[in-house]
Amino acid sequence: MAKLSSINKNERRKKLAKKYAGQYAKLKAIANDESKDETERLIARLKMAEIPRNGNPTRVRNRCELTGRSRAYYRKFRLSRVMLRELGNKGLIPGLTKSSW
Repeated sequence: MAKLSSINKNERRKKLAKKYAGQYAKLKAIANDESKDETERLIARLKMAEIPRNGNPTRVRNRCELTGRSRAYYRKFRLSRVMLRELGNKGLIPGLTKSSW
């Protein structure tokens, strides 16, 4: 189980990223648009820098829904490999079977 503080910090980051998502996307589009004037692009980059650091979507870490583990995360199931194996062996994940050959 991950530390509760790490899980809570990630939740705060998700909330901030969601709050600033529209503004961030708009500014990023302006900053990357090469048809715009260079000063306009620079102003957009400076405004992006004013957005809180944790408002950036790349700061959000994928974590297991059950344990909060950040490594070996399967996006399809939103679980870590440890929980995926445990729940799969118990038959709690539909369509998942243990492989044998």
